[in-house]
Amino acid sequence: MASKIPFILGLGAGYVLGTRAGRAQYERIKAAATRIVEKPFVRDKVDSASTKASNFVRQQGEAVTDKVADAVKDRLFGGASRSAQPESSPVDVGQAEVRPAEG
Repeated sequence: MASKIPFILGLGAGYVLGTRAGRAQYERIKAAATRIVEKPFVRDKVDSASTKASNFVRQQGEAVTDKVADAVKDRLFGGASRSAQPESSPVDVGQAEVRPAEG
């Protein structure tokens, strides 16, 4: 059902934008859409999706901001950004040495 909603909305929008039936048909479609949107089930789904999107933006906002800033720096200055800097290379456990603590 959820995957059909965008299709139905797109179909309705296409009809409204492409129709030559006039203002009366537009008003009927608008009234039907308003009745659907006002139903508690639909309102709950919209509120839930809005809350999830807000939480995602809050959680991922800093990471996205950093990526955008790095991309802008690369584009404007052509220099290496923080994300382009090499990280430390992995160490094979068989080659690792344990050093005694100094102190």
